[in-house]
Formats: sequence, C-alpha cells, structure tokens
Amino acid sequence: MFEKILIANRGEIALRIQRACRELGIKTVVVHSEADREAKYVKLADESVCIGPPPSAQSYLNIPSIISAAEVTDAEAIHPGYGFLAENADFAEKVEKSGFVFIGPHPENIRLMGDKVSAKDAMRKAGIPVVAGSDGALPDDSDEVLRIARAIKYPVIIKAAGGGGGRGMRVVHTEAALLPAVALTRSEAQGAFGNPTLYIEKYLEHPRHIEVQVLADAHRNAIYLGERDCSMQRRHQKVIEEAPAPDISARQRAKIGERCVEACRKINYRGAGTFEFLYEDDEFHFIEMNTRIQVEHPVTELVSGIDIVQQQIRIAAGEKLSIRQRDVELRGHAIECRINAEDPFNFTPSPGRITSYHPPGGPGIRVDSHVYQGYTVPPYYDSMVAKVIAYGATRDQAIRRMRVALSEMVVQGIQTNIPLHQDLLNDTRFLRGGTSIHYLEQKLAQLAKRTAGG
Repeated sequence: MFEKILIANRGEIALRIQRACRELGIKTVVVHSEADREAKYVKLADESVCIGPPPSAQSYLNIPSIISAAEVTDAEAIHPGYGFLAENADFAEKVEKSGFVFIGPHPENIRLMGDKVSAKDAMRKAGIPVVAGSDGALPDDSDEVLRIARAIKYPVIIKAAGGGGGRGMRVVHTEAALLPAVALTRSEAQGAFGNPTLYIEKYLEHPRHIEVQVLADAHRNAIYLGERDCSMQRRHQKVIEEAPAPDISARQRAKIGERCVEACRKINYRGAGTFEFLYEDDEFHFIEMNTRIQVEHPVTELVSGIDIVQQQIRIAAGEKLSIRQRDVELRGHAIECRINAEDPFNFTPSPGRITSYHPPGGPGIRVDSHVYQGYTVPPYYDSMVAKVIAYGATRDQAIRRMRVALSEMVVQGIQTNIPLHQDLLNDTRFLRGGTSIHYLEQKLAQLAKRTAGG
C-alpha cells in the first residue's frame, strides 16, 4: 500500500479522497490554487503545495506544477478525482513516466474512451449495445453525410468525438438543417477540443440516462456494482441521481452488468469506471465510458456498502479485488442532490462568502461538502458546494428523508439551488420514477412561460 498520495483536485472530491486515504493510514498531499488556500481539505492535509493563481489553466490544469509538487513531497501516487485532468491521457502518461502511480486506468484506456468514435467501436466489438449511428467518424463528403442521416432517420444528433460534459453536440430534425449543423459543430469541436472529428447518432426522443459502475483490477478481475439513474438533467448536467434505477429488473441489471464486466476484460481496463447508456423501450444504448470516479458515486456506495474510492487506491497499488460478483448485494435505495451556488431557477452563478452554514443530519443522511461557515465560494470553478445523499430501505423512504434533510440545510450569504431540489422531490413525475433526460428542461421551460405570462 502507498504511504503518501497527492490529490490533484479541489472541492468536495479532494476532501472525499483525503478521508479515504486517512482511513487507510495513507498520508496526503493536497495541491491548491491561491483561491483555495483556506479550504478545509488544505488545512487537514499532511502537506499542501500552492501550484498557481486562481485560473484553472495556471493551477489545477498545470501538469508540470502538479508533478513537481509530487516530486518535492515524495508522494508515490497521484489521484486525479473527477474533472480537470482526471480523463487526460497525456497527464496519466506523464505521471507514470515521472515515476509515480496514476490512480486510474491505463493511459491507453483513457485515450480509447476519450474519443467517442473509438469508444463506440471498441464497445460494439465487445458486445455492448450502442446507439444506431455512423460507422466511425463522419466523412467530409456531403452526399455521404446526407445518406448516413437518411439511413438512421431523423431526428439525429451530431456529436464531437472529443466532446464531453454535454458540450459539442447538436440535434437536427430536418435534412435541410443537417449540413449547416455539421459545419458549425465541426468548427466548434476544433475550437473547444482541438479535434474536428464528428459522428452522428439517432436522437432518442424519451430516453433515460442509466449508468453502470464497474471496478476492475490489474489481474483481469472485474465486477459491476449495479446501476444509477441520472436522468434528471439540465443541459446534459446531472442534478439528481439515484441507485438503483427505478423499474430496472434484476435480470436486466445482470445482463447489462455482465456485458460491461466482459468489456472491461477485453480492453484490459483497470480501476473504477462507468458505462453510460441511454435507455428507451427496455433497450440499453451505450453512449460513453467515464474512466474516473463519478460525482454521483456515493449513491452506489450506500446501496452496495463498498467504498469505491478506497477500491481505486487498492487497485492502483496492485491489489486484487477482494470482492467477487457474488459478494455484491444491493440493499435499499439512495438519492443524491447536487447543491450548487446558483440561482435555483435561472442558474446564474452565486459565488461569495457563506455567512451561515448548517448541514443536515439524521438517519440515512450523508453530506459530502468542503464548505463551512465563513468559507468564500470562488468564482473560478464549478459551482457545486455540497452533495446531500439520502438512504432508505425503499425509494419512498429515501425521498422522504431527503425532503427532511433539505428543509434542515442552511446555506446563507449565497444563493443555492435547494428550492429547485425541494420542488423536484414533490414532482408527481419524479415520484413515479423513470423520467426522461428531457423532463427537467421541459419543466423549466413551462415554468419560465408561466412566469413570463404572470
């Protein structure tokens, strides 16, 4: 096992990784920007290193500074968390070439899954069902592009091969709009990702977003830890996540889970990973694989009883998985609400000083947060300030516990999206379960119309 790990991230995930390390008896080094000097996880770390000014490009994305920090502190491994450099294959490669262990997949796996065209091709070969679409990258020939779209049938969605996080995609409903949309998306992809490669897929009208959590070690052992429903989204960004997904049978779970595990073995995957699917008409359609820890990992931890972050660390240290598939037993239900520093309905960011803070508690409540009373939320990074997770024996109990938790939570001095979560937790469609990924945006659009009309 490692003696010292450097955490190359910030916010709640930096604190989450730090806690996992401390439980394992591992010392931690935290890197931070000047804006995060007063962060809780910086104060709790065994060592901390300031790696630059507030902008991410000069700090959390500064690869030489991060590796230098690992060198001067004698860290043995680097945990990238999520976001920033977590799915950057060049970073993983440089970490390993510098003599450190990257706590994550092999660079070649990150590279394979980071390009959505190669990822779909690899999954198709591994027997994973994929969304109907172009066979590889979209060609430059306009007539061929039109032919592919006609074969798929409208509406279609154009996606950037190097995209992610909801960026680099455009829905097209008619043939007349296709070629201009391809040209615009190609230009945007080149500017945003340095990669103009596009592909095209059938646009599913009412899909759910279902994802499968996997763990795989370096000894070809792999398991799945059930699925999560992350369909409550705005602009492709998740708002509420839950595990297990409503109305997914044990047979469906086993079938798709086993396929994901087999795919891990075929591509020699190592670490934690998430297979993301669109689910419609009882069919799974692969869209991408996230080669890192997910924001929503706590809901899976609560229903499986498995610490995913600790498993990441053990796998990176070369240990074999101590858990077999038959040992994985999902119990109860868990729901996570992402609490962001933003206006709850127009989503304007709300950085600033938290003048009063009181996290909720009680049976089945977990809060993952790095903030405290007096903490200043900086304007430079993601707006998430906390994750509230409620666990219950049933979905209904988890929802009721979450309502109580949100009513107790106090965050003053800034705006948060707690009122939006409270509204959703009383929404009839959400309570039934199984909403599509478009539901929240449609709901917000209707709300905006009523507000404008009123």
